Amino acid sequence: MIGMVKLAEIIEQKRELLISVSDQIWDYAETGFEEYRSADLLCTTLEKEGFAVERGVGGIQTAFIGSYGSGSPVVAIMGEFDALSGMSQQGGVASPTPLAKEGNGHGCGHNLLGTGALAAAIALRNQMIEHNLPGTIRYYGCPGEEIGSGKTFMVRAGLFDDVDFALCWHPSTQNSVMSTSSLACYEVTFKFTGKSSHAAASPQLGRSALDAVELMNVGVNYLREHIISDARVHYAVTNTGGISPNVVQATGEVLYLIRAPLVSQTEEIYQRICNVARGAALMTGTEVEIQFISALSNLVPNTTLETIMHKSFSQLGVPIHNEQEIQFASQIRATLSPEDKAEDIRFDKELAGKELSDKLNPYRESAVILPGSTDVGDVSWVVPTAQCMTACEALGTPFHSWQMVAQGMTSIAHKGMLHAGKVMAATAWEVMQKPEIIAKAKAELKERLNGEVYRCPIPPEVTHYEVVKKN
Repeated sequence: MIGMVKLAEIIEQKRELLISVSDQIWDYAETGFEEYRSADLLCTTLEKEGFAVERGVGGIQTAFIGSYGSGSPVVAIMGEFDALSGMSQQGGVASPTPLAKEGNGHGCGHNLLGTGALAAAIALRNQMIEHNLPGTIRYYGCPGEEIGSGKTFMVRAGLFDDVDFALCWHPSTQNSVMSTSSLACYEVTFKFTGKSSHAAASPQLGRSALDAVELMNVGVNYLREHIISDARVHYAVTNTGGISPNVVQATGEVLYLIRAPLVSQTEEIYQRICNVARGAALMTGTEVEIQFISALSNLVPNTTLETIMHKSFSQLGVPIHNEQEIQFASQIRATLSPEDKAEDIRFDKELAGKELSDKLNPYRESAVILPGSTDVGDVSWVVPTAQCMTACEALGTPFHSWQMVAQGMTSIAHKGMLHAGKVMAATAWEVMQKPEIIAKAKAELKERLNGEVYRCPIPPEVTHYEVVKKN
């Protein structure tokens, strides 16, 4: 307990530095694999705090590893820092107020995520020095989580091969330790090429790529009835071939995300969707190019590590909010739909009538599969991994919303971010001193995989540059 208190004190001493880093990343709002200023800020901060930083790891310019110490055990603390396109929003304002038309914004709180992980790494280093504890701390700077699967590329490059255990966290509306799986996901672009022509004078000479895109989408919508219920398929038309209706569109493009509980299930649905695309091309006399962009695996929980993390969280308590913070959260909640407001309460009646979570959720193993996806999943296949969530937003705040962006640089978010750093640091501190816990966590991972071997879901010829080119 004394060590935990000291770790928390170190983070509080670094409070202003950490808040400044988080707010700067919030302001930069850079999207996947283009987080140059955000990555540089984190690297520079790590170097000033005594870490040796290797930049451009895995062949990705904005990926990096900050290391301190030597030998075993090796702990990976993972940080993200990419924003979402089209999510620009003024901070601290409880109304939709974009800073820039069609600009980017941190609608998933990765400015907080990356900095909370940084807090944990800094606190651990200082504690290791004071107590002369052996081992290695690594801060993994992981770009392109939202669209791009940065960690998947990093795992494929072998960057986690010698890690003993890994920790991460995510901003949330609640305080909890995760113990669920998630959906595997493929990201694929379908590019159709036809032939332009005058749509009135000689339509018979044209071959519409836009028609092909629309027919493909209709076909996939019919396919939804015939795939497993846990699967998810989403698409965005990224190229309509122009804005002139009197021209037969010669190009058209649609981007798909295909999700299912297992990579094998995702692969099966992907192959069926490819056939739908080929059928659409055949119907319209066009050509289709299928471009695999990225992919990620389902998450493998680890009860051994999660139990330690929950114990640390319980001892540290939860963030405490003042009246001003509660009032702002109330203003945010006033902008939410009744369905959004009811979402958190649906799972926990004790939160009814509250604006912010003031409790730690009980830890329980769950067979529920999260409907979203995360590239932390690929790390969890090769390294025992645990994650927590801390309350950084008003109850009911949906991810990927302007409300999330607006709260991402407030004191509510800062408190949650620093608390997450404390929880991860305390968890790592205990596990690093008890080899038997690491051995048990590794044995659990092996048992959960049940003989399966990790296979990267991204084909070897595909690089992260496909994501950059797409954007």
